[in-house]
Amino acid sequence: MLLCSNARIFMPEGWVYGGFRVENGLFSELIPGLTSGGRDLGGAKVIPGLVDIHIHGAAGADASDGDSEGLLTMGRYLASRGVTAFLPTLMSLPEEEAGRALAAVREAKSRLDGASALILGARMEGPFLSEERRGAQNRAYLRVPDAEMFARLNGSGGTPVRIIDLAPELRGALAFIRSASRRCRVSLGHTAADYETAASAFGAGASHVTHLFNAMSPFRHREPGLIGAAAERENVTAELICDGLHIHPSAVRLAFRLFPERLCLVSDAMRCCGLAEGVYDLGGQSVTVRGGEARLADGTLAGSAADLFTDLTNAVRFGADEETAIRAATALPARVAGCADLAGSIGAGRRADYLVCGDDLSLREVYISGKRIR
Repeated sequence: MLLCSNARIFMPEGWVYGGFRVENGLFSELIPGLTSGGRDLGGAKVIPGLVDIHIHGAAGADASDGDSEGLLTMGRYLASRGVTAFLPTLMSLPEEEAGRALAAVREAKSRLDGASALILGARMEGPFLSEERRGAQNRAYLRVPDAEMFARLNGSGGTPVRIIDLAPELRGALAFIRSASRRCRVSLGHTAADYETAASAFGAGASHVTHLFNAMSPFRHREPGLIGAAAERENVTAELICDGLHIHPSAVRLAFRLFPERLCLVSDAMRCCGLAEGVYDLGGQSVTVRGGEARLADGTLAGSAADLFTDLTNAVRFGADEETAIRAATALPARVAGCADLAGSIGAGRRADYLVCGDDLSLREVYISGKRIR
């Protein structure tokens, strides 16, 4: 049993001053007001462990490798950086390789230890994406939406695909969305879709947007595109990479205004996250990391080298409201992944995954199921 007192605790309704008790890996009691006994946190901020729903790799591992041991290495690194739950995210891959990668996610999930972030399921960023807006996706592996292929990949038990990304302008996309949205979250991304096409996709059941502003048509006053269609629908959420490279700080502030309480922070990190500069593999392509930027040989900006905790502190530094930014990295992504009961918030009966932070959100300690791992 662990008792902590005198903390600023981030609850679903915002900051609450008080203490808390942890028993058997769960929050057993939240104690409001000035408290005494146990460990005195001296007014430190306590926030839920972060939830990253779009991350390819870290610490030399990548979800597309099909290596369960690598996923455990990735999970331990993420936990050390305050990310206590995540969706290993596949790049566009041939079906056989995607199947191996998903099997590795299932195996890694069954082998989690107390020092690793929780694997919530998996995400497939592709292969049903636009060639025109493919970004760092491998052109050779792109294909039109295939519901039977997706059913084969997602049909076996264990770890479900929680989010599937696709470009809604592709042939058969609307029928795919109607089918897939009954089983998981459908996110629109890597797309050249216009406003009308995006609106039809949301009407068919899509409800999320992949890395807002990146790999999609820009917003124009006569051609609002996907961004315009998403912003005006209150049931649609969006995600944002806030590494300081993918999005200008002004666009970060704008995104939080366009999607009030509907924006998730994601890292889109690759295997180079947490490692030195150099050349790394991403979905069968070489990525060079230099000066914090990760680019393909043709100069295309690939994924990120920064983790989600860095994105959170960046968002606040760029001008996002602190409470809104914390929710964007915790409760909202957990809900988008269909895992709000497993991660993303502090409350009696919930897993005691939490971070102890300084007043400036500097990371001091990380706890998973009530056990300190950093």
